[in-house]
Amino acid sequence: MDVVIAIDSLKGSLTSLEAGNAISDGIKKVFEDANVIVRPLADGGEGTVEALTLGMNGTLKHVSVTGPLGKPVDAVYGIMDKVSSGQKRTAVIEMSAAAGITLVEESERNPLVTTTYGVGELIVDAIRNGCHHFIIGIGGSATNDGGIGMLQALGFGFLDKDGRQIPYGAGGIESLDKITDEYVIPELKECTFRIACDVTNTLCGEQGCSAIFGPQKGATPSMIMQMDKWLRYYAALAREKYPTANMNHAGTGAAGGLGFAFLTFTNAVLESGIKIVLEETNLEEYIKEADIVITGEGRLDSQTVMGKAPIGVANIAKKYNKKVIAFSGCVTEDAVVCNEAGIDAFFPILRRVVSLPDAMDHDIAKSNMTKTVEQVFRLIKTLQ
Repeated sequence: MDVVIAIDSLKGSLTSLEAGNAISDGIKKVFEDANVIVRPLADGGEGTVEALTLGMNGTLKHVSVTGPLGKPVDAVYGIMDKVSSGQKRTAVIEMSAAAGITLVEESERNPLVTTTYGVGELIVDAIRNGCHHFIIGIGGSATNDGGIGMLQALGFGFLDKDGRQIPYGAGGIESLDKITDEYVIPELKECTFRIACDVTNTLCGEQGCSAIFGPQKGATPSMIMQMDKWLRYYAALAREKYPTANMNHAGTGAAGGLGFAFLTFTNAVLESGIKIVLEETNLEEYIKEADIVITGEGRLDSQTVMGKAPIGVANIAKKYNKKVIAFSGCVTEDAVVCNEAGIDAFFPILRRVVSLPDAMDHDIAKSNMTKTVEQVFRLIKTLQ
């Protein structure tokens, strides 16, 4: 029996690989000679760096960068040597590691001052370590600076009337007068970026980053109006220098305008996070040879079918008429829609009524996963 496992993390309990290995243990208790392959899975959000890097035998790199409030923070990104992009060394980055909202206390959240500069520093560090292909998740930002901080770290000049770099944060854009690129690190032109972006908001307007995401980052109504005006000017100035700049492109408002910065100033594409992960890990090549495909996540519900990782796996499996089983920490009544979306059967791993902390305990979750999988595969064995 050939089994491919690609399960998302059970957040707070098991990483993608831990969950996958627990499933493998359960299968081997029934089919000792089964050929079981565990592949990393993530949707481009939290946990993507760890899942992809460790799952692809890469290395995690710790680096001190400028945090969202301008103070140093310790950030982690991944380096992988071989991915579907060829032999390019690849960096996997979550922008939230350097400019995430969780790095800022609620009382200190203020998009006028928060910066993406640290994101640029992570990219520079990765380039210095030989990376020319990037996978970057841009969810969970604390910023609304249009990605200018990141670009400044890469060597772009965002200058005021006196030729000085504008200050950090959206507030700095008010004094923007000129954009220059003569000091950009030369390797940048050789780099490609796949940006995990699952929002379609534009840079400005009623559905722009300031109006939609500004409030959760500490913006007041007056700030929102100001930031939107400043970002419009920034986009117009960028378009004078880079004719392809388009502030109305879907996703340009992601991460406070970071989507716009990547599309305008780098060789980047904005894509579904799960699409990037599935392609970069070559999962389809493994699924082709499988008898059974196993996936899942922490909670299966009606939202799972809205582009989440398990459905991405199921879609590939159904191209080859493979049976798909999903395991999760819990399921809801409306999770039955997952059956219509390619998951043939799903199983919650809880074995008795317990408190939420107990259910999410690492060792308990691991044991529950292995034991549940074992019973499912005992059934499969009896039906053969």
